[in-house]
Amino acid sequence: MDQERFRKYLIEKKLPKEHLDSFVNLAERFERFLDEADRSGAIESATADEVNAFSAALIAGGENTWDNYIALLRYAAFAKNRPAFVAVMEYLDGREALGNLHRKVGETLGDAARERIFDGIDLPPLGTPNMEKARLTQPVIERLESAAPDACRAILSSGLRDLQDAWYEDAKTDFEEAGSVDAFLKTRRENFLAELEKHKAEGTWWFVQVITDEVIDYVRQRPEVSTGIREGNIVYEAKIPYMAKEYLAETDERMKRYYYCHCPWVRESIRTGEVRISPTFCNCSSAFHKKKWEVIFGQPLRAEVVETVLRGDPWCKFAIHLPDGVV
Repeated sequence: MDQERFRKYLIEKKLPKEHLDSFVNLAERFERFLDEADRSGAIESATADEVNAFSAALIAGGENTWDNYIALLRYAAFAKNRPAFVAVMEYLDGREALGNLHRKVGETLGDAARERIFDGIDLPPLGTPNMEKARLTQPVIERLESAAPDACRAILSSGLRDLQDAWYEDAKTDFEEAGSVDAFLKTRRENFLAELEKHKAEGTWWFVQVITDEVIDYVRQRPEVSTGIREGNIVYEAKIPYMAKEYLAETDERMKRYYYCHCPWVRESIRTGEVRISPTFCNCSSAFHKKKWEVIFGQPLRAEVVETVLRGDPWCKFAIHLPDGVV
């Protein structure tokens, strides 16, 4: 590996100096792993399956730490290896969700109910393959939905992600400057499209996505995707497909839903068809969509799933109920 060039890349990305050596060492370990396993031997051509195999080795050695996965993510980004980058990102994205679900079920229904709902289910360690997470999620949601359907929706709607209010302070400032919901949505839509245009022009990824003219046209034609549309005191929002370029090119309906979905383990359940996760689980996403509005207005809000690919819909759409009297 080009150790010095990777080190320079990490410095440019403002990685703390105390992490430089450990990140470079982890990258070297990954390339040795590829060589020793008679794989490609280079990060540039490493596959998602090879990343998964290395993750399994980290878990087996008790080295599946957050910093090690961030190091691997940085190395994949440095090498511009998108499949490897996506594979690592999906270990990190939503890593806290099942643990938070376990905690909230206990807080809401009590320890005895939680033991029944999670019977035989161990919380997965960081780096667990997404298909295994799907297999763990399916029975938990089925049992929770059967035992306490209202509580199930309430728990999921409260959110399973560790979303921090501070992450949405810019949205609150933008709203205050805009002066109204409609003006705020207009500004956010323009900014989002400009951001996508910048990624397309520079050839950089937007999260895990390759941005093309077709992707931008898709977003431009669907205001729900670009930030939402308002009807009375309800804002309807829809997700941009997780991999919009692939989504737009795909003709198979099941695979289109796979490319649309943002939850890593739900995506795998769609792709393989091995397990069926209840659409009720998508209430977790409604919590994500309402979060910025809760920070803007400084109060809890109600949100609901209108459409979801888990029900066979073409997209995931949510209704966020704003406070009465909002201008």
